[in-house]
Amino acid sequence: MNTATKLPSAKEIALAKLGSQELSAVIQANGEAQRINVVDQLGKSHEVTIPASALNMMIEVLTQLGQGNSVSITPIHAELTTQEGADMLNMSRPTFIKLLDSQEIPFTRTGNRRKVAFADLMQYKQRLEEQRLASLAELSALDQEVDMGY
Repeated sequence: MNTATKLPSAKEIALAKLGSQELSAVIQANGEAQRINVVDQLGKSHEVTIPASALNMMIEVLTQLGQGNSVSITPIHAELTTQEGADMLNMSRPTFIKLLDSQEIPFTRTGNRRKVAFADLMQYKQRLEEQRLASLAELSALDQEVDMGY
């Protein structure tokens, strides 16, 4: 099983919860890099300077693992295969390819392979979410108009 899709064990969940809480308690909120100490297998301490953005990401990863979720990190400038894109949108690959062919999501082609920029995929996902929220707001307004009591 791929480690990106493997769910954490009960021991990993407990360690992640504790790690998230401890790290959250000690990081500074001023957005600057911080020095932390890491102890290696021989017990020797090493001081490491880590950007605040990386520490915040580490806390988020630990929080997700602590909730029993699997975590995957994708660089923003990454190009994804059609299968990876389909997986991120929770749809079949053929359905995803139809989105690409209808120009809903930009893509590049190398030979017969399509590649999708992660940033473009996230923009599409955000547009989709905005459309869903607008539809729900419209339905809610219609419910209020006909006094359905929701």
